[in-house]
Amino acid sequence: MFTGESEVQARRKTLSVLQDETRRVLDSVRDLSAAYTLLLGGKKTELQSTFAKIRKAEDDAEGYRRALTRELAEVGTLMMNREDILRAAYSVEEIAGFVSGIAFRLSFIKPEVLKRGKLEEELKDLIEMAVESVQRLSEMVRALSINPASALETANHIQKLERQIDDEYRTIVVGLMKLDSIKDVMMLKDIVERVEGLSDLCLTASDSITIVALGL
Repeated sequence: MFTGESEVQARRKTLSVLQDETRRVLDSVRDLSAAYTLLLGGKKTELQSTFAKIRKAEDDAEGYRRALTRELAEVGTLMMNREDILRAAYSVEEIAGFVSGIAFRLSFIKPEVLKRGKLEEELKDLIEMAVESVQRLSEMVRALSINPASALETANHIQKLERQIDDEYRTIVVGLMKLDSIKDVMMLKDIVERVEGLSDLCLTASDSITIVALGL
């Protein structure tokens, strides 16, 4: 049976794994932003290397989530809000999958399509907002071990970003109507929908983390 001290140690270890997972996913979404810049610049060799890094990050995120699941199983019911921690970990892992999926679809997009539709800056802004959402989520997870109360304020930022991403998503969808190719429209719409879905997952994860913070 866990003593009070061992419970604190177990919680610290569990939160550390969640921090590692979130940080790894933050790396991947930053790489996604870099990949988009490389795509616009026509740097195919560097682009493929960046895509490989994103795929590796997805595998790493799954590994961290599995490790977290094992840690929570060992702690048992003595740790409060373990279900919320696990839900957050699954949402973070799913973000990594979305990032990988977006990167895969970007590999089929030609830069001139974005330029012809005058969408390159709008899509860049959308991706940058997604990066900020994951960065805020990472800050929120780190706050659990330092100052849980500050995590609540960060959650508000994530919610505001999610709304901004929704607005930008709608703007881009309207802009897609300027393209002539149905294939390009469908591919780009799929990409922006996934970025929008990524922000929804950040919000879902932040809700779980908020519950955890309230219990600390």
